[in-house]
Amino acid sequence: MPAYVFRPQTVVGDHKVTTAEITDDIRTHHPGHPRLGAFLRVIGNCGVHTRYFTRPLDSPTVNGTADVGDRARAAFGDALVMAERAAVAALDTAGLVADDIDAIVTTHTTGWSVPNLDMHLIARLGLRPTVRRIALTTLACPGGTQSLMRAADLIAARPGSKVLVVAAEVISSVYHHDDTGIEAMIYKALFGDSAAATVVSDVPLGPGIAIDDSFEYVLPDSLDRQRGRISPLGFHFDSTKKALTAADDVLPQLMEWVGPQSMDFAVIHPGSLRIIADTATALGLTSHDARHSTDTLADEGNLGGVSILRVLERTHTDPPADGARGVTVAFGPGFATAALRCHWHAQS
Repeated sequence: MPAYVFRPQTVVGDHKVTTAEITDDIRTHHPGHPRLGAFLRVIGNCGVHTRYFTRPLDSPTVNGTADVGDRARAAFGDALVMAERAAVAALDTAGLVADDIDAIVTTHTTGWSVPNLDMHLIARLGLRPTVRRIALTTLACPGGTQSLMRAADLIAARPGSKVLVVAAEVISSVYHHDDTGIEAMIYKALFGDSAAATVVSDVPLGPGIAIDDSFEYVLPDSLDRQRGRISPLGFHFDSTKKALTAADDVLPQLMEWVGPQSMDFAVIHPGSLRIIADTATALGLTSHDARHSTDTLADEGNLGGVSILRVLERTHTDPPADGARGVTVAFGPGFATAALRCHWHAQS
């Protein structure tokens, strides 16, 4: 029995930041850097035109000198505000109230808090004290896909359940001028802040994807390709040159799982233009088929664990045909792949 994913609802940060503003900020802080020209060329080609931060670009917890404590408190507080707004919108759009929810799955990597996002949302949304919960805290980019997997698992174990899935990330918290490598410069322009939420159930609440199967794969000997780091200055996101090819390195395993059947659509994590294009090509799809991913990257950037839910929301604006076969896939630190085999359900 498939698990049905209702249309996600996304909330982005309040402050729109253009790529031109990012490059101006880098020029201001690194005028004499010997690789400044290379940084600006790569950023100009990364496919992101705008992104949204929860706080202004010049705030202490973005490109200022706030320490790790201030950055952690700001990031979690802002993530919680967006997460609550997204969750309320998801419930309202689905025609549900808090008492209808049997379980909550959250994913949140940026910032730090105990209790975590799930516990705060139970209190803020008024969910039942007996609600089941899964809090995914370090998955980063695959978090949205992994959350949908875990929701499907909960429904399989307890048929009839309605599971609230919430993802929230404040990735502007890793914006540091002390990180001066080319990867760090790219990440300044690549990431945006957001939250998204949806409801998963074993009966369709409306049009959307129906999850038929799931796939997880960890690339051997790949722990160093992407990783988080904490210092007195805050949170950092580091990677090596091998990260550029990591998605290509796992595509053979993904395609072995997908099998010989052709796909009609894909919901691809917008980690970069290359990741989107290479994944679509491997699935036998065109750039038009991947437009919801490239549009998300251009307009809002890489949203980390929220990205898949945002791309899925965009897919509803121009949906596949009823019964169309598809794949939802995300890649991230580990180096990990998380994917769903699904089909489109168009409720009349």
